[in-house]
Amino acid sequence: MTYCLSGFKRIFIQALLASLALLSSLVAAQDTARPSADSKIRNIDGVAAVVNTGYVTRKEIDDRIAALQKQGTKLPDADVLRKTIMERLIIEKIQLLEAAQEGIVVSNSELNKIIGDIAAKNKLSLPEFKQKVISSGGTFERYQQMLRDDIVISRFREREVEAKIKVSDAEIDNYIVDRMRAVNGAGASRSTPAAPGSPEEIDVAQIFIPVNAGAGVGAQAEAKKKAETLLRDARGDVDFLQLGAIAAKENPQIKFQELGYRTPDRLPQLFYEAIRNTGGGQVANAVVKSPAGYHVLKVLDRRALVAGAPQQAAPQDATPSAPQNIPITQTMSRHILLRNRAGLTDQDAERRLAGYRDQVRAKTADFADLAKKYSEDGSAANGGNLGWMSPGDLVPEFEQAMNRLQIGEVSNPVKTEFGWHLIQVLERREAQLTVEKQRDFARAAIRDKKFEQAYQDWIRQLRDTATVKIINSEDAASVPR
Repeated sequence: MTYCLSGFKRIFIQALLASLALLSSLVAAQDTARPSADSKIRNIDGVAAVVNTGYVTRKEIDDRIAALQKQGTKLPDADVLRKTIMERLIIEKIQLLEAAQEGIVVSNSELNKIIGDIAAKNKLSLPEFKQKVISSGGTFERYQQMLRDDIVISRFREREVEAKIKVSDAEIDNYIVDRMRAVNGAGASRSTPAAPGSPEEIDVAQIFIPVNAGAGVGAQAEAKKKAETLLRDARGDVDFLQLGAIAAKENPQIKFQELGYRTPDRLPQLFYEAIRNTGGGQVANAVVKSPAGYHVLKVLDRRALVAGAPQQAAPQDATPSAPQNIPITQTMSRHILLRNRAGLTDQDAERRLAGYRDQVRAKTADFADLAKKYSEDGSAANGGNLGWMSPGDLVPEFEQAMNRLQIGEVSNPVKTEFGWHLIQVLERREAQLTVEKQRDFARAAIRDKKFEQAYQDWIRQLRDTATVKIINSEDAASVPR
């Protein structure tokens, strides 16, 4: 498995190891002389927020920020960053407390076995792995606690979200039909509209500008102004989700997502009231204000709800009457990967890969030899060769850069979630995507989309029902640790 492969689930052990830099620790109480809850909160050094029966400390926020800075990650301004990290820690704390109430635990023996597996995957003995953890700037005990928390959250999420996702054969059939229409140039299918008063499903997308309910008038006004600007832009001839992606790139706090087809009762009431009379392809008339911030909504589609499976009208002869293989182009490429890690900035990684690129282009070095020597991917031993890859097998940034290359051409450095890559295309061929593979691909794609929707809904529900009191997130911890 290569680090640039995409998929529904991250490799569990890799995900845990990647979070090594995000170590955090709780700060002990200084004075417990007074028995009241409020006085205990005040006497805990550096509390940023009280979360149900737990709390998030400013020291934890500091640790997360320091870890991101060590990774060379491009970060927003300090105020935005602290609030973003604090919100992330609040969500994690809520999940840990809820998981504990549900009896989800990781025993010491189980934790030790997982750590042993991680060490083995990295070809290290347990003492060597412990030393690696310590050399990263933390203690092994803190790493164990971080790892335990990650596993608990993962299991809680799996039980509450992933295990409840179902994909029907009808959904797979519809997905394949849409793909075949696209391949045959028939365009996207048109949904059958619901008759007046009949049950329907609505596909809604949103761009969300968060703002704390306790924020000042200035912050509220600024968020509302940004939302109204996006709403105005969305009325033009633009791709709504692309507009959201651009806004999120400018401000990482802004979120965008397609909620997918839902019956009105499964939409937030505020959303449904805003788009009740909005047609498919249109944006809501006004920005929606919720306790969490401002929402810009667009109705992507409305369709009749038919018992059993969603029904869609298809133009006659737009698609074949029976499933068939789909022609695809497969690419064989190789790469050199420099993974995201503490001590390696984006600038350093890009500079190193540019040097390798120049050597290959000048024919003073062989790409495969450089990959064997410098690549930090499992494919290094094979000269970085990834084998034959079909569309959708690789993360988008990698695949898009690869598709722009001619055979034999070497890319400029490419950034993905896994690190920085240098890519060379070796060969291309035409192949057939079998019906069975199509169904596997469709099932995974539908499940991906459903998971993202269900996960965001679940997290929002946990956050909305939690008792959270912000104490002080602005300042760093006062006592060095």
